[in-house]
Amino acid sequence: MPHLSLISWNVNGIRAAAQKGLFEYLATEQPDIFCMQETKAHPEQLDETLTHPDGYHAFYHSCSVRKGYSGVATFSKREPARVSTSIGVERFDAEGRVLETDFEDFVLFNVYFPNGSMEEKGRLAYKLEFYDAFFAYCEELRRKGRKIVVCGDFNTSHTEDDLARPKENVATSGFMPNERAKLDDIVGLGYVDTFRAFTQGNGHYSWWSFRQGARARNVGWRLDYFFVTDDLRQNLHHASIQPDVMGSDHCPVKLVLAL
Repeated sequence: MPHLSLISWNVNGIRAAAQKGLFEYLATEQPDIFCMQETKAHPEQLDETLTHPDGYHAFYHSCSVRKGYSGVATFSKREPARVSTSIGVERFDAEGRVLETDFEDFVLFNVYFPNGSMEEKGRLAYKLEFYDAFFAYCEELRRKGRKIVVCGDFNTSHTEDDLARPKENVATSGFMPNERAKLDDIVGLGYVDTFRAFTQGNGHYSWWSFRQGARARNVGWRLDYFFVTDDLRQNLHHASIQPDVMGSDHCPVKLVLAL
């Protein structure tokens, strides 16, 4: 049975990542599909190495309301049957957070979920409403019999095992009860947290603050996930986090499917 490798990475600026070893990483890993979040760029701002990467079809969805903000990109060796950048809600679509690619065996969503930052009024409500609207869109596809993979920066740690200091962060956006409840809802709908299908326990994180040497001390949060619908559970071959890969405050996460 052939294996399909997928990698998701919040690169914290695709142009900066390109200067910090992005292409060397791609050349080493050779994923079949590579999803990036927080690209912070429009395609017209990028050179051909990023808009036409060697060996890949490249697709972008950029924020239309604010420059240098948000944005997602998907590189795929195989050309998808269909590409979409809309979940049908303009205030969410405008921020360039979702890229849908249909590979016939499954539909892949590359998503940069909003941050619920308490400094910016209304963003927590926006984040929670985004979760609801996005997964309602996914559920419509499931009702049509589609298998779904959702990857990206979810901006939420699900359980106490998913961040180094849970007790200190119960009132911090990213680990508040109403945010964590959205991930409970996803699991309740029949989505599988692929990393947890293989690995239990704490100490496995994908984001670290730039402050106070948090990464070196592994004081981190698991914010980046691959979720698949339950009908893909039997196809799970491998899932991992790559904390040793530098170039962003996040590290890549990987999924291998046997299809």
